[in-house]
Amino acid sequence: MKPNILIMIADDATYNDLTLYGGQNVQTPNIDHLAQQGLVFNRAYLPVAMCNPCRTALYTGLHPVRNGSCWNHSAARPGTKSIPHYLGDLAYRVGLCGKKHVVPAESFPFENVPGIEPSCVHPDPEFNVEGIREFIGRNTDEPFCLITGLIEPHAPWTVGNPGHFDKDTLRLPPYMADTPETREDYAMYLAEIEVLDQEIGEILNVLDETEQADNTLVIFTSEQGSQFPGCKWTNWNTGIHTGFVVRWPGQVSPGRTDAIIQYEDVVPTLIQVAGGDPKTMDFDGVSFLPVLQDRSGDHREYSYFVHNNIPEGPPYPIRSVTDGTYHYIRNLAPDAIYIEKHLMGQNKWHQYWPTWIVDSTFNEHARMVVNRYMHRPAEQLYCMDDDPYEMTNLADDPEYTKEKKLLSAELDRWLKAQGDPGAAIDTEEQWQAAKEGQHFERLV
Repeated sequence: MKPNILIMIADDATYNDLTLYGGQNVQTPNIDHLAQQGLVFNRAYLPVAMCNPCRTALYTGLHPVRNGSCWNHSAARPGTKSIPHYLGDLAYRVGLCGKKHVVPAESFPFENVPGIEPSCVHPDPEFNVEGIREFIGRNTDEPFCLITGLIEPHAPWTVGNPGHFDKDTLRLPPYMADTPETREDYAMYLAEIEVLDQEIGEILNVLDETEQADNTLVIFTSEQGSQFPGCKWTNWNTGIHTGFVVRWPGQVSPGRTDAIIQYEDVVPTLIQVAGGDPKTMDFDGVSFLPVLQDRSGDHREYSYFVHNNIPEGPPYPIRSVTDGTYHYIRNLAPDAIYIEKHLMGQNKWHQYWPTWIVDSTFNEHARMVVNRYMHRPAEQLYCMDDDPYEMTNLADDPEYTKEKKLLSAELDRWLKAQGDPGAAIDTEEQWQAAKEGQHFERLV
């Protein structure tokens, strides 16, 4: 019997704000319980720390330059196939409930399942599981794949109760300046993680109530990091590192693995789980089913990341690569100031940012985090095992010359193989063309 598949996607939840990755500020009992029953990936990554491109990669199995979605709010290349095509060919019903944020429709022909608000910026989002229950229970003889695109904790942080948190005792991560406004907004963000956890619990309860849990492979992923500076919209670890848990009763033993995976690997894995052969198809991703079966630490040698700043600010292209321990980042416009529009008066979501600027005039830590965010060198190198927040740049330390040289060469190789022209695609013209399906030609 083919297993059912349930994928639950959070929205902008920094992985190490979750308790299963060491978070100390908010309790997530439902996610933790799922993790206790499944395999937790310590080194799972997405290729771009923004919603539209990372989901396009997740659903297509292709890296951004190949699938065409290299910027936020951009379209996949015409003719691109995704999960509904691949699993549909294997007799699955494929539905999506909630946030979709991928185009064009012909590349992502999900059945629309009602019940979860699809707009991630809705101030009072709907959530109910009746549509999910109907989809799951409609035909128990036919396997299903259901993706639930939850919208917590995407800004604006308007759901949940920030009063659950003592703002004075919150443990702020080191990439934040410590101001009252920061603590206020951080509590609002954590309140949305509480709601996220409650929604995860309700969805999993539907599996139990419909007696589908034992034959359902469940994936939970936290997507990219939050909208606090240094997470989403960046190539730092807190942007591109995602929480990732797989539960498959009777097939996957609970525990943890250090295997490197990334979003592009999910589609090939699901095809193999469903009885297909992804090796006969043209993917950038590789099935990690062997990791699920034996908890092996071997899968990818490297994971790769891109960032193009249009349309979220002026051009600021970034490319990077990790071997799971060291992370090499190449900023392709290091003389520019990094600007992301949501912090710069685009909306009223982030009231803390002006306080960081003010505090940077007299507070050394505030000055450091503002400078770190807005002024970046051409090369950065971090040891993520020792420095998961990537606060200490090792790129100019002669002790790490070997690691930097190795990862720099690997990044060059990958960019050439992908046909990625680098800074040349981070322009308004290229983004507008991609939105209309007129994508740039790859360099290979």
